Amino acid sequence: MLTAGSSKDAAAATSAAGALPRKRTASGTAYHEAGSGEPLVLIHGVGMRLEAWAPQIAFLSAGHRVIAVDMPGHGASAKLPAGSRLEEFVAWFGRFLDEMAIETTNVAGHSMGALVSGGAAATFGERISRVAYLNGVYRRDPEAKAAVLARAAAIPATGVDKEGPLARWFGDDPDSLVARELTREWLNLVDPEGYAVAYAAFAGGDETYADRWKDVRGPALFLTGSDDPNSTPLMATQMAALAPKGWARIVEGHRHMVNLTAPDIVNSLLVEWLSFGEDER
Repeated sequence: MLTAGSSKDAAAATSAAGALPRKRTASGTAYHEAGSGEPLVLIHGVGMRLEAWAPQIAFLSAGHRVIAVDMPGHGASAKLPAGSRLEEFVAWFGRFLDEMAIETTNVAGHSMGALVSGGAAATFGERISRVAYLNGVYRRDPEAKAAVLARAAAIPATGVDKEGPLARWFGDDPDSLVARELTREWLNLVDPEGYAVAYAAFAGGDETYADRWKDVRGPALFLTGSDDPNSTPLMATQMAALAPKGWARIVEGHRHMVNLTAPDIVNSLLVEWLSFGEDER
């Protein structure tokens, strides 16, 4: 396991950066682009927005063309129709790559974004050079499955739950406070309809591409926090064992928003992943 130091400085820098400038594709997907070189696309999770990747954008754009997207119905991106499943989110991502004229790319996803990135890696073939699956789920156990489906079913009546995710995603340690408040702000900004559609796809998507990791031929990083109660270390190690070029990395003492609470560790692991196989080119 990997141990991270304080996240205060990185989280404070994320907060100070504020909203990042966006462009939009013809179909209405909003994105922020920085740097040049080999492409790397970043996809956030349910209730978040592309600013959740701010520490990674700042660091990785020194050597890559980093493109962070707002998921459908989040940030400034157009929504997908009600009832859209994970497959529709993966198809959305394919259209985004087409609109950006990106023939091949690396993709890193967090949480729901991990499910989208995994689906893309499983179905887009060599178009996805590498996939990084951060805090992503895999075959939830019956109790966890029932809980997430119940939360998804309650959203139309109760709206966006802001406190439940914060309790699951963060510990009570002082180093998580800034990242927690940033996350609270983003949850307050999310469109309720876009959130409901994405959460339902997330709740039902843990098995959609679960049998396809054997087909993912590029380097595949599975990363989570040791204390993430939903996207568990066991899930990461199980997926890594199935992917031909897969490996798991666990960040000790962190939960779900590990890219914000342990940015230095996550950035170093993403650099390792982006460098994998370079000597084979």
